[in-house]
Amino acid sequence: MLDKLGVAGIAGVVALFGGIALVASQNLIFAAGLALVVGGMGLIVYGLVTSLLASFGMGGGMGGGMP
Repeated sequence: MLDKLGVAGIAGVVALFGGIALVASQNLIFAAGLALVVGGMGLIVYGLVTSLLASFGMGGGMGGGMP
């Protein structure tokens, strides 16, 4: 998975977790809510990309597929 993210993607993940850790050091409840929002946004983007690829006939599996 890391090879598909690239350097910018890995830096983005590190910044994301660093930001949540910084918020968690001040307010744990707010950080948990923020993490849920970010996770939900990730699931929405995953669903949109899967649907878009399926509509182009490129397979909706993303990560799987038939051999």
